[in-house]
Amino acid sequence: MDDVRARAVTANGLEFGCLEAGADGGPLALCLHGFPDSAHTWRHLLPELAAAGYHAVAPFMRGYAPTAVPDDGAYQVGALVADAVALHEAFGGGPDAVLIGHDWGAFAAYGAVAHAPGRWRRAVTLAVPPMASMLTAFARYEQLKRSFYMFLFQTPLAEAAVNAEFVAGLWRDWSPGYDAADDVARVMDCLAEPANLAAALGYYRAMFDPRRHLDRYAAQQEAVSAPAERPLLYLHGADDGCVGADAFAPGGDLTAVLAHLPPGSRAELVPGTGHFLHLERPAEVNRLILDWITAA
Repeated sequence: MDDVRARAVTANGLEFGCLEAGADGGPLALCLHGFPDSAHTWRHLLPELAAAGYHAVAPFMRGYAPTAVPDDGAYQVGALVADAVALHEAFGGGPDAVLIGHDWGAFAAYGAVAHAPGRWRRAVTLAVPPMASMLTAFARYEQLKRSFYMFLFQTPLAEAAVNAEFVAGLWRDWSPGYDAADDVARVMDCLAEPANLAAALGYYRAMFDPRRHLDRYAAQQEAVSAPAERPLLYLHGADDGCVGADAFAPGGDLTAVLAHLPPGSRAELVPGTGHFLHLERPAEVNRLILDWITAA
């Protein structure tokens, strides 16, 4: 991480803490993390993007320290989409920018590419398929069982339950065999204050309760389920214990996923990896990402 530096920037009315690598003049590569994670999840990819000529930026998502907790309490995906677009603006991104998202960051990427297609040349999403595929997954018992935490997070018990042991358990279940000790410590640093933990839980509470949605993000919210307009690479760990590939791609057949992606897109299962595939096999996943975003 010697060539990765910290930076703060204001976008969409929030001060974002970011990690970045590469020169300001290169095409923007915006990398968005999910839960329970932090911007450090991109530590292997950021230097590779910089070496390829990109200005690589990984913000801590809204509410994850050192990024501010939003005064409006908005955690719907539409707000994340608005953040991505505003960060593109704040970093001087052009139409040659690329967007890379994992987990909640993937949802934000789907929406940002649909809402503001002129800002992005290509996109990559990891571990969370398009919304239509996710709805199919939730129709299956095994996936509902894996998603127990989402329902726990709707209750007042969540604030007491989400501690380092709980987060370590999620990483262990979602990416079996991966040593997540450093990642868990980073997450817990981001969520050390009650307001930050409430923010992370707020993503899930807004997911299930439209009353928590703000009208100002209505257009961005609609875009999350709309067809994207830029080619997209989708990567999923074959052994993902969070969103099981069997729930939306029985037998590893990703044809159904491609049906919900723009023309020219690709979808690929990465064998021997779980939910955090970019950390489990970084050389392979980095190569897939870089080959995709640098293609003509």
